[in-house]
Amino acid sequence: MTSQVSSPAEQADGAVVGEQRKPAGVKDVQRLDRVIIRFAGDSGDGMQLTGDRFTSETASFGNDLSTLPNFPAEIRAPAGTLPGVSSFQLHFADHDILTPGDAPNVLVAMNPAALKANIGDVPRGAEIIVNTDEFTKRALQKVGYSASPLDDGSLDGYSLHPVPLTTLTVEALKEFGLTRKEAERSKNMFALGLLSWMYHRPTEGTEKFLKSKFAKKPEIAAANIAAYRAGWNFGETTEDFAVSYEVAPAATAFPTGTYRNISGNLALSYGLVAASRQADLPLFLGSYPITPASDILHELSRHKNFGVRTFQAEDEIAGIGAALGAAFGGSLAVTTTSGPGVALKSETIGLAVSMELPLLVLDIQRGGPSTGLPTKTEQADLLQAMFGRNGEAPVPIVAPCTPADCFDAAIEAARIALTYRTPVMLLSDGYLANGSEPWRIPDIDELPDLTVQFAQGPNHTLDDGSEVFWPYKRDPQTLARPWAIPGTPGLEHRIGGIEKQDGTGNISYDPANHDFMVRTRQAKIDGIDVPDLEVDDPHGARTLVLGWGSTFGPITAAVRRLRASGESVAQAHLRHLNPFPRNLGAVLGRYDRVVIPEMNLGQLATLVRAKYLVDAHSYNQVNGMPFKAEQLATALKEAIDG
Repeated sequence: MTSQVSSPAEQADGAVVGEQRKPAGVKDVQRLDRVIIRFAGDSGDGMQLTGDRFTSETASFGNDLSTLPNFPAEIRAPAGTLPGVSSFQLHFADHDILTPGDAPNVLVAMNPAALKANIGDVPRGAEIIVNTDEFTKRALQKVGYSASPLDDGSLDGYSLHPVPLTTLTVEALKEFGLTRKEAERSKNMFALGLLSWMYHRPTEGTEKFLKSKFAKKPEIAAANIAAYRAGWNFGETTEDFAVSYEVAPAATAFPTGTYRNISGNLALSYGLVAASRQADLPLFLGSYPITPASDILHELSRHKNFGVRTFQAEDEIAGIGAALGAAFGGSLAVTTTSGPGVALKSETIGLAVSMELPLLVLDIQRGGPSTGLPTKTEQADLLQAMFGRNGEAPVPIVAPCTPADCFDAAIEAARIALTYRTPVMLLSDGYLANGSEPWRIPDIDELPDLTVQFAQGPNHTLDDGSEVFWPYKRDPQTLARPWAIPGTPGLEHRIGGIEKQDGTGNISYDPANHDFMVRTRQAKIDGIDVPDLEVDDPHGARTLVLGWGSTFGPITAAVRRLRASGESVAQAHLRHLNPFPRNLGAVLGRYDRVVIPEMNLGQLATLVRAKYLVDAHSYNQVNGMPFKAEQLATALKEAIDG
């Protein structure tokens, strides 16, 4: 969640141990205030499904949580290799948390590749559960182990739990008549059952999920449930796990309301549907599948009952072309993509700027350039969003800061597009898109009224007294032009990409008119009403940390750590990147040092330095992963001391 309430537990990466109790007849139970678990295995081992199920049960239990899925770009990388490792990290707690955690307290490694790829992140003393059945000589050699790390002493500093997961799963499923290969596929459910026992997770939801997922194959559903229960029972009976753990619900972390776990892409989808209902407009999505944005297309295709139409086009250009056509026809129009797709859509975005029609362009950023890192995260499309079109083609830019915030950001982007008749860029990224956290489901009356007034008739009187419709006659407050639905009698007008004459919309090559139209379109964007930037500065700091997008969680966690250690540091986070909040210059001027952490090489810092002449310092990372809180805290401490 994104509350500013601090907790002593947020100052450390590891779980904090509280009191210990031992009810009669059961094993020791240790109370923790938070835990970080990472499931890791081959990309065919079902680690994402395992993590999703553990997350769902954790959400239903009432913990605050944050997740970090991490998987290969290949559909099926070579089995047992380092490039084929898939992992899912979950941080859950009895208090407000902000990130998926810096380092896992528990690593579940399904094979040698998973162990080798992740052991560098695991602190000494942490628990490691390994599937010993996969530690064969061939599997070890495939990832460069000359000897088994289970035997050579290299894991002596950890609490190691060797478990023959595959053998135990096959044994548990003997009665189902499955082949060994079929039975082995359920080993992830055995591991999930074991971890569910260790951390007292509910089980009913997972069993119900398995019955639903394999409804057409009830024998497979029964086998997976049996493996899941076998894992639970193994934890209960084996002597290797002498302690189980409790993490209480986060009773005070959330405002009163109804909550559900939600990912960024799902929140964006729901936000788009809500915006279309609040605007009383049909929602049209013109899209071409691209990682990590495709989930939005998949989700919106399920909501025809809300007047949603989804169109999977043959390419990126056709997708945005169809969306712009839908905008011309009176729909709330959306296109979704990632960085490479934005490059292809740039000419049509410029056309939307010229036609001055509302259009939402959702860029779920990933590592680049070119195809880059399709399943990894990055924030490197900011300058492309700002300037990536020919001519002077200004576009508003909005950026969500958490997975749940994607819902509100989608509605805000729609508000701007509909009010000011402009395309709007929304910059999410792979970390937000695939990560999840609890989300309070809002009441309908909390949502803004986005109702649109279409042009109904003539809006201009000529010198001879005749009344006509001018498609580029502007609202004096917003500078938005009227939105005329095609086919409305008397509202016929020219449309296209060639420069228009002010007011009439006729084709114009007049130099003075072009200068006026360019400046007017820029003034419309500059005049967009956005809230002032809020600054969190309880102690009158001299150093300000300025962020945008998905860096919010790591920055806030780092700031909490510094304040807990006695340091004074201020924090502000930008949602609106074009136009900037009107008070941004004044805010920057109040501080001796401004530090801007970004998952790029300093794009926001470049804009801030150019516009406000502030000596902003960049702290940058482009390794495809989000910042770690400890890493940021160290960098910010150096900035404060410097």
